[in-house]
Amino acid sequence: MRRVALASTALVLASAAGAHADPFVPGNLLVSKSVYTVPASTIVVGKTVLPGGSGATAVADASYPNVFKNETPDPSFGLTTPIVIDQITKAGAVVSSQILIGLTTSFPSKSELGLHRSADGSTVTFMGYTAPPNTLDVSNSNTPGHPDSTNPVPQVFQRSVGTINANGALTTQAVDAYSGNNGRAAITGANGVTYLVGNAGNGTKNATAAVLADQTSNTGVQIVTPGTSTTTRAGTYNITQNGYAADKVGKDNNFRGETIFNNTLYASKGSGGNGINTVYQIGITGTLPTGSTNPITILPGFNTTLANNAANQFYPFGLFFANATTLYVADEGLAGSVTPQAGLEKWTLTNEVWTEDYVLTAGLNLGVKYMVAGLDPAFSPATTGLRNLEGQVNADGTVSLFAVTATSSALTDQGADANSVVAITDSLAALTLPVTEAFTTIEAPTYATVYRGVSLAPIAATAVPEPASLILLTMGVLGVVGVRRRG
Repeated sequence: MRRVALASTALVLASAAGAHADPFVPGNLLVSKSVYTVPASTIVVGKTVLPGGSGATAVADASYPNVFKNETPDPSFGLTTPIVIDQITKAGAVVSSQILIGLTTSFPSKSELGLHRSADGSTVTFMGYTAPPNTLDVSNSNTPGHPDSTNPVPQVFQRSVGTINANGALTTQAVDAYSGNNGRAAITGANGVTYLVGNAGNGTKNATAAVLADQTSNTGVQIVTPGTSTTTRAGTYNITQNGYAADKVGKDNNFRGETIFNNTLYASKGSGGNGINTVYQIGITGTLPTGSTNPITILPGFNTTLANNAANQFYPFGLFFANATTLYVADEGLAGSVTPQAGLEKWTLTNEVWTEDYVLTAGLNLGVKYMVAGLDPAFSPATTGLRNLEGQVNADGTVSLFAVTATSSALTDQGADANSVVAITDSLAALTLPVTEAFTTIEAPTYATVYRGVSLAPIAATAVPEPASLILLTMGVLGVVGVRRRG
């Protein structure tokens, strides 16, 4: 059973069968996070066989952060942990926390748990796994129907789309997309269709042509087919479209961020050695994708340099359109360095070409290590940039922007670093860097806690039924202090 320790409030079990107050307040933010609570005894040094280690045994127990030393014998190493949704005000006051039942995340996978509010504002979607907590190497497992004998992780687990409504009710839909890797985000358009982004494949170069073709169809932008685990690839980008010799086309579509604006779908790529790190449009302007043959193109004016080119300094992640001619791009930067694009980029569209106006970095203290209470100073992280992003245009001509930070540290897996949630207000009309604007921290780094996604809270829809099978753990204003498990 699961036992939750609270600071002062009692535990409330709420289900669809009983009435309960709306836990989400319009105008608040939702933040996805995970807290590392895996018992040290879960892994035994020299005895626990690591699934992706080709028979290798563990070199560290499951205590944080030393557990990630197991990435040396097992490059696919990771552990699943519960997903927590914080509701906070825009100033950072925690209103509530929820542990979601039935889905997990891979704790060190930094690109997971992007949150996106639907076009009608009634739901927020994300991706996780159907695997139980404390399971090894799930983020590199295969999915049903997509085997790869060269994948060093032999396990099979489905990915899943999670949807939360304004009442905090969670529904899930298991999918078979992203075999060998992970789903990063999901967003539902005005057409009721949900679009996923992620990456597939964890095998070797010895994979057969059939397996590589399957991975290509199983990666990138996927369209959910309601009621089944089947997804459809929305389209495929190939670097030959920009005049380069072909590489591994499946990895050209290694997307992490996405957004919908004016009924048009966009995605970003900012990691991996293949393809181009840049911002893409999926399908034609004004029409959300259907079918599997939608064009995928780079937005005019954005980077077209190959990711493996030393001149590449672009690592885009989250996207937010303030209007049809203003786009904000969260740039993750590069671990171990301070790159010129890292932070929050502002782009303006003029004569059908996007031009970068400036990069907001004040207050992020890029490259400067910070202390985390309880963490060995040897593992102190530094902020390198930003990952997922949310925004809101205000009546006074400003834009409020919220993002989770990207980090770098001496930790073996820097996706497990304690990061933060930050906010900044920008002048929408500004075309040169305002000297008075700076980021503030609204959720501070906390030991063994990772922040992943941020979105505006969903707003109530009319008579949205809740599934009778739902069980939700709802915590009070002081949030989750700790979680312990026993068999």
